Amino acid sequence: MANLKEVRDRIASVISTQQITKAMKVVSAAKLRKAQQAIVQMRPYADKLNAMSVNILSNLDGDGDTAFGVQRPIENACMVVVTSNRGLCGGFNTNIIKAAVNTIQTEYAAARAAGKLTIVCIGKKGNDFFRKNYTDCKLVSDYVEIFNNLTFDNVSVVAKTLTEDFSAKKYDHISVAYSRFKNAAVQFAESEQFLPVKKLEKQTGAPKTKADYGFEPDQASLLQTLIPTILQTQFYKFLLDTHASEHGARMTAMDKATENANELLKNLKINYNKARQEAITKELSEIVGGVAALGG
Repeated sequence: MANLKEVRDRIASVISTQQITKAMKVVSAAKLRKAQQAIVQMRPYADKLNAMSVNILSNLDGDGDTAFGVQRPIENACMVVVTSNRGLCGGFNTNIIKAAVNTIQTEYAAARAAGKLTIVCIGKKGNDFFRKNYTDCKLVSDYVEIFNNLTFDNVSVVAKTLTEDFSAKKYDHISVAYSRFKNAAVQFAESEQFLPVKKLEKQTGAPKTKADYGFEPDQASLLQTLIPTILQTQFYKFLLDTHASEHGARMTAMDKATENANELLKNLKINYNKARQEAITKELSEIVGGVAALGG
């Protein structure tokens, strides 16, 4: 049985930790409300624009300058990994990294083996992991701190660079590993193809028809502006999703940590009372023994 001082020190330590977890939960809850509002407002708009780009590119013959749906053999690949800057959010970052690693080991295995895989890290946690474990890949850390100022203008710079690199055939395929937000308790780590834009799959037996779009101004001019803007919006949604997921995961993790601290405090207080009773019993036994000895 631990002595009273040791148990008291442990109780004080747990109480101090619990105060921190409670404070972090409150802070994350406040940030989550703002982040959740941003993604909820953005998602329908971004999804509609993405569906529009898929539909247009699926019905165009296109060319390499304007159509980002051009499929090429994957020789040069780019994996964008969106994680948080801080930890204490459960398995949030680990799950995103696992999704990225799975894509690398399957779709990009040949590109990595040839030394033609680039990993773009947004967020410190992903950057730390891939810098340590993927030394054979080119690591881009220019955008690690982007969550410190998460605006469309800042994010669009990253998306614009990626789309230009794809158009210039620097990359043949680009995927983004991020966390899709559902609610405060549920987030889904996913790896999604960013470029080339996925085209609609033609069902077997379906009539061979093709949508006839009218473009004003001309098709090339419109697509040069429209498709990159849609892709920038889609990329911004990836980061907003991850940002909201981070705060949801941290709030949930801190809530669980607070509950665990309560359970630990209960057990420590029981141990403290047992140690105290044991000490009192020992003192009483010594007193009774001493009285008995004097009386003898």
